[in-house]
Amino acid sequence: MPCETTPMIKTPHYLPTLVFMILFAVAGFTNAPAQDQSGARNVRDHGAKGDGQTDDTAAFQAALDAAAQAGGGTVQAPRGAYFFAGHLRVPRGVTLAGVWESVPAHNGIRDRGQPKPTDDGTTFLVTEGAGSEDGPPFITLDTNSTLKGVVLYYPQQNEDDVPKPYPWAVAMRGKNPAVLDVELLNPFNGIDATRNERHLIRNVHGQPLRRGILVDAIYDIGRIENVHFNPWWSEKPKLFEWQLQNGEAFIFGRSDWQYVLNTFCFGYKVGYKFIRTKTGECNGNFLGLGADACCTAVLVEQSAPYGLLITNGQFVAFKGPDPTMVEVAETNTGSVRFANCAFWGPCRQIAKVAGKGTVGFSDCTFTQWDSKKEGRPAIEATGGTLLVRGCEFRQDKPQVELGKDVKRAVITGNVFRGQAQLTNHGQGDVRVADNAAEKKPAAPVAADQPSVGARPPGPQQHIQHRAAPRGFFRPGTPWVRRR
Repeated sequence: MPCETTPMIKTPHYLPTLVFMILFAVAGFTNAPAQDQSGARNVRDHGAKGDGQTDDTAAFQAALDAAAQAGGGTVQAPRGAYFFAGHLRVPRGVTLAGVWESVPAHNGIRDRGQPKPTDDGTTFLVTEGAGSEDGPPFITLDTNSTLKGVVLYYPQQNEDDVPKPYPWAVAMRGKNPAVLDVELLNPFNGIDATRNERHLIRNVHGQPLRRGILVDAIYDIGRIENVHFNPWWSEKPKLFEWQLQNGEAFIFGRSDWQYVLNTFCFGYKVGYKFIRTKTGECNGNFLGLGADACCTAVLVEQSAPYGLLITNGQFVAFKGPDPTMVEVAETNTGSVRFANCAFWGPCRQIAKVAGKGTVGFSDCTFTQWDSKKEGRPAIEATGGTLLVRGCEFRQDKPQVELGKDVKRAVITGNVFRGQAQLTNHGQGDVRVADNAAEKKPAAPVAADQPSVGARPPGPQQHIQHRAAPRGFFRPGTPWVRRR
């Protein structure tokens, strides 16, 4: 059979040229500038100077708006000291980023020889609004917008004087706004994290003078992680005394399921404050809190019934006229729990508990209290319900005192240095059992006899004696241990 042959197909004369053009276009696309791929823009391309003197407000806003019009992206502020006479709004989907990949430290104004805020990196010099808290925040974040890698510094604040009021440094609005790796060196008010959803504040350090972070009107889970407020800018007497008399590091109003991890504050009137606002109160998970040298480490004016769950905290209070670790106000009706927390420092009391809510301490360590030797108990409850379980009291001083309006109390499984010194002034339902003390009472009573003048428990007083020290309590006097 004759062999069959495949007919030859002629290649069009223009095909090589067409292939070359396609390959050239692909190569050009893959090697396009970063701005075309990521939307990154440089503020200096929009006229920013970064010389510490020229007002860069308009140049920054122009860069931010251009990024928004392009569908979002990053506006980069390279090394420099950028002066601002106005304020900025970061549009949706836009990130304003400096050079810092982790939060820096600039304590050179306080400590000679250390870095100052204008020595390196990206620093914003904020000046608008001096003299009043009422005004637009310096930076307002919107949905999916981020501030990261910058230092905010207020150069007109005097390090050794009563601070000038300013509006908030940062306001977080919309959904999923974020503040990452930012140093709030010396703002009057730090971060206004209200009226948003799912805020993320991570790796923020500095010395806000009046308020650090305010959280309120949050109906979807907010997150605060690795935020430390320390007097890195100034400890000069006049300014620092004002901060101790007025400063509040963390303030929580209405927030549903707030998550707070690894936070710390030093030298404030109140470290952590929980309040009720017109939108409600807070519930959430608070892990690894720290408050040092505060007048009151934790102040609860109101909490949600679902609870403030505070775990692995470390609290030190020894400043001010009446240093107290924990104060729960008469207005509280919610639930507060402290678990595996440590309290130390020469305070006057560990806790003052009032209101109609429930406050619990479990597996906590109480190291020092009654610094002026007034006979104050570590924990004084005047109302509501008190739970003290599995805790260690490390001083031979009064441990717990219950006021006449305490409705219920459970004090079990604790260890006392010295004698058990527990006092009850009320008629509530109180359970005391399985506590262990180092010393027996100086004048013990017979095992089957109450002390002179005592009366047996009433119908609402169920006192259980299962293990040493076995206690029979007398209303209005210290509980007396039996042998």
